[in-house]
Amino acid sequence: MMRWPTALVALTLWLAAAATLAAAEAGDAEPSAKLVPVKVELPPAVTRGTNRDIKPGPHLEPLSAKPRPDFLAPEGTTNVALSKPVTGSDEEPVIGELAQVTDGDKRAADGSYIELGPGRQWVQIDLKAAYQVHALLVWHFHGEQRVYRDVVAQVADDADFITNVRTLYNNDYDNSSGLGIGKDLEYIETNEGRLIQAKGVVARYVRLYSKGSTANDMNHYTEVEVLGTPAK
Repeated sequence: MMRWPTALVALTLWLAAAATLAAAEAGDAEPSAKLVPVKVELPPAVTRGTNRDIKPGPHLEPLSAKPRPDFLAPEGTTNVALSKPVTGSDEEPVIGELAQVTDGDKRAADGSYIELGPGRQWVQIDLKAAYQVHALLVWHFHGEQRVYRDVVAQVADDADFITNVRTLYNNDYDNSSGLGIGKDLEYIETNEGRLIQAKGVVARYVRLYSKGSTANDMNHYTEVEVLGTPAK
């Protein structure tokens, strides 16, 4: 019969192994890595008022008056998307060029954002190598308070998004974009952008969808940052 101290040790080891497995399944590839605040340069806040079509509801996250807490990630985390190539569903934007999505300009100013056509559209970033992605930071147009619809963020191992596709964020609560029913909340655009946790998932390609906004049917992207470290 197993003695009590021996049984206690065995139980402790089993619980530790279970915790490690759970962390891995959750996408935390570095559960023991030292985490430090990642400095994010925010653009100036320029808000011209609230769009009248924004109405409170169960699918909309309330706008917070508090600044976003620091994002913690492993040491060495940087924006690995800066100046990386961008493609999109609308190859000839109505305004701007696709390369502006990763040019570092996050301002809510004319010439700082691109406009894609109506309906479901996407932009895609090729990181040129596999990275551990800890978070995405996404800025749509934030010169006024508006809500972009069907915001979906995915990563994949191939440019066609066939191999190892993983969804990091999805607020399409009625599946109107055909990418599955999302459980994340819609949100009001601000100069802070939207921080999307990625938990160290390894990927080369990042794709972001949207389907118009409370302002109009067009799709606008100002900047996308990918906070990551080289894949091990």
